[in-house]
Amino acid sequence: MRLTGAIALGAAVALGAAACGSGDSGGGKDLTIAYIGVQTGDNSPELGINISNGVKLAIDQYNATNPKKKVKFKIYDTKGDPAVAPGQVQKAIDDDVTAVVGPVFSGESKATVPSLEEAEIPNISPSATSTALGKNGWKFWHRLISNDDAQGQVDGDFIVKTLAAKKVFVIDDNQEYSVGLADKVFSAVQAQGVAPQRDKIDPKATDYSSTVNKVKAFKPDAIFFGGYYNGGDKLLKQLRDGGVTAKFVSDDGALDQKLIDGAGVKQADGALVSCACQSINPTADNPAVAKFINDYKAAFHKDQGTYSAEGYDATNAILDAFKAGKTTTKDVNDYLKTVNFQGVSKPVKFEANGEIQVKTIYMFQVVDGKLKFLGDAAKVKPE
Repeated sequence: MRLTGAIALGAAVALGAAACGSGDSGGGKDLTIAYIGVQTGDNSPELGINISNGVKLAIDQYNATNPKKKVKFKIYDTKGDPAVAPGQVQKAIDDDVTAVVGPVFSGESKATVPSLEEAEIPNISPSATSTALGKNGWKFWHRLISNDDAQGQVDGDFIVKTLAAKKVFVIDDNQEYSVGLADKVFSAVQAQGVAPQRDKIDPKATDYSSTVNKVKAFKPDAIFFGGYYNGGDKLLKQLRDGGVTAKFVSDDGALDQKLIDGAGVKQADGALVSCACQSINPTADNPAVAKFINDYKAAFHKDQGTYSAEGYDATNAILDAFKAGKTTTKDVNDYLKTVNFQGVSKPVKFEANGEIQVKTIYMFQVVDGKLKFLGDAAKVKPE
């Protein structure tokens, strides 16, 4: 969820693109919304596909209303890799896109948002949670999800207060997003008198026996894993197969059916996953949410998943700017400062630094081989 030279090169080229990008889109210039994020590769591509489908659905619905100018959609696949992302962002800048949904992960955001900032292209991440991203003073950056500090604090409180854990083992997969969240959970439980232990795994490895043995020796009441489902699934399986029965808690990067499929239904049973999203809540009674769920399934022949709704809402914020006649990159960005509507994921309103105003964290639990929505993590009790 680093390449200084690549960023510098991107920023230099972007200066020219910025002048073009901030031109009048109301005339001959195309209106283009870009998705920048993972689509293929080893770094949780399903999360990215969930988002890009949400973006496409919003654009297709908008274009179906026959606006004066239809909106184009372009996908730039970063493979979720901070080493690949700068090149894809530069392509988007060169293509003179009007606005961006993404970047998706924190590491690629850190590596590329400076180029988007230099090019003055408004961007909304539906999923990058690193707290540090909101402290850069960026003017064209926004995100539609709470940061790691907010989520980590809630997760830590949940582990200590709701699960009544006296001993906690914190593990991460050594990625930008994962480390930041695990750090916050570690400090949150520590502040409540718990002395946690810590370890890291390589998500591309297959044998986690070293970590499993450390956990077994510590005998924790709860384990927090900061990371993605690819890696988290293997870890969970090996923990359970190794006889570890401690409560397993993870984050939005693991909020996917593939966590269960990879770990096994028996091994994943009871696992808890937090998210600043209600992405897979099948009990939503809001008509707009129900319509989104149905429309998504009709369009893509599968259920919407983690961050699909955030991708949809981010796109609609940009489309609202177009509807209001804001068609230059600068005007779209200015409009985003004032946007305020009830999205299908949450109320969409940004703070001055681009952070989303609403910061509720939700909890899910694996029950009978499926992820079940429990509700506000500060109020729920697991099954």
